[in-house]
Amino acid sequence: MAHRFTIRLVVVLSLAFLMNKAEAQLLSPEQTYAANSPGVGMVQTVFSGTVYVNKVGMNESRFKQLVDSVKKLDTSGTMLSAEEKLDIVVKALYNSPFRYFSRTSEYYRQQHRINSSGTGFFVTGDGYFVTNCHIIDRDNAYIRRQFILSTFKDVTDANIRSLEKSWEMTLNEEQRGLLNNVYSVIYSQVSSMIIFDLKKDIFVHIRVNGRPEDFATRRLPAKVVVKGKAMPGKDVAVLKVDSVMQMPTLPVSADPMTRIGSQVLVMGYPEPVTSNTFLARETGIEPTLTTGVVSALKRSIGGWPVIQMDAVIAHGSSGSPVCDNKGEVIGLATFGSLEQKTGSLAAGFNFAIPVSVVKEFLDSAHVMPEMSRASKTYNEALALYFKGYYFKARQFFESASEINGSYPLLAYYISDSETRVKAGQDKESFSQQLVFRVLAFVIILGGLYVFYHWQRLKRKRFYRP
Repeated sequence: MAHRFTIRLVVVLSLAFLMNKAEAQLLSPEQTYAANSPGVGMVQTVFSGTVYVNKVGMNESRFKQLVDSVKKLDTSGTMLSAEEKLDIVVKALYNSPFRYFSRTSEYYRQQHRINSSGTGFFVTGDGYFVTNCHIIDRDNAYIRRQFILSTFKDVTDANIRSLEKSWEMTLNEEQRGLLNNVYSVIYSQVSSMIIFDLKKDIFVHIRVNGRPEDFATRRLPAKVVVKGKAMPGKDVAVLKVDSVMQMPTLPVSADPMTRIGSQVLVMGYPEPVTSNTFLARETGIEPTLTTGVVSALKRSIGGWPVIQMDAVIAHGSSGSPVCDNKGEVIGLATFGSLEQKTGSLAAGFNFAIPVSVVKEFLDSAHVMPEMSRASKTYNEALALYFKGYYFKARQFFESASEINGSYPLLAYYISDSETRVKAGQDKESFSQQLVFRVLAFVIILGGLYVFYHWQRLKRKRFYRP
């Protein structure tokens, strides 16, 4: 009986140990962000080229007739103000643009560049980086449309400034808006545009170690190793950043699929944040954390699985790592849902490509996801830091700094750990102090006992008859 009881006790204790160990592996959102955000980077694809576009000229005789007709409305010059007369002229141009403007044989020549940005993350210390294909592989129609918008805006602004100068008038916002529409219509329908020397460059922007208020960054050129196709294709791309070692990396989950109801954490660069005019520009490199749960497991029209989640994502979040509560990447944020009436992104109905699909591309590129030594050391330091062992944590942070001195957030955590140790918040030092105090108390009690016992013996010998 005693033998069976011992076996049961060992089994129960073993299960309790394993359960505690499993629970210990779960990370808070704060720790997950601290561990994984250093390995998240902003992807920027820059398309550049030389643009030639036909100049648009004004029919001077017809424009003079328009001005004369406006003057005849107020022969005394007292009924209409100069601004009201200008309003009439601008609205006439707006209502009949092709009557007053036409294409000329001359060309504008301009250098233009457009940017496409998103998010991605490192899966190896030597620079392999995962993101969405549509960030780095825009189709020709998109590129041409963006060049047209950019070029026409510049040309339109130049034409409006020229008109203001020739008229010796300053247009108000409404008038400028009307003329802008006039030129947009004219250039889009009668002016031809030719693009030469189109080039594409891909960069990964990352944070580097420094004072927390500095937001120091590096821009690293990247090249495409393997890519799929934008949705409805498998929207995955693997990039390579050369000449780097011991980069911050994210752990990739070994589970092919997550469970409905599981917590998810997404880190990326949503455009509403990075383009917010009230925020300092340099803070844009700080990833944004959003959280939610797995809402459903769906299939794409291509037949492969996708993860539905309610974590908020927006333009710019494409390519963001979707992590579970163990800090492991379970998916790649890729697309959202559109509101039928407004055409805007519907909040809370977003989708990620699971790691099983991402691994297909990594396998085809012969890339094995692996945590860098710098990240392992840094994460060990974080585990100690969040448990309150600040003295040991500082030692590990310093070791991570020796491996990769540019590792983000190291300066902050080393400084904060040191501050907490000095403030007496370190658990180990507190335990040691408690032990020393108990030992001191025991020694004092023992000394008092010995002294008291010695005094008793002394009195007995003194009063012995």
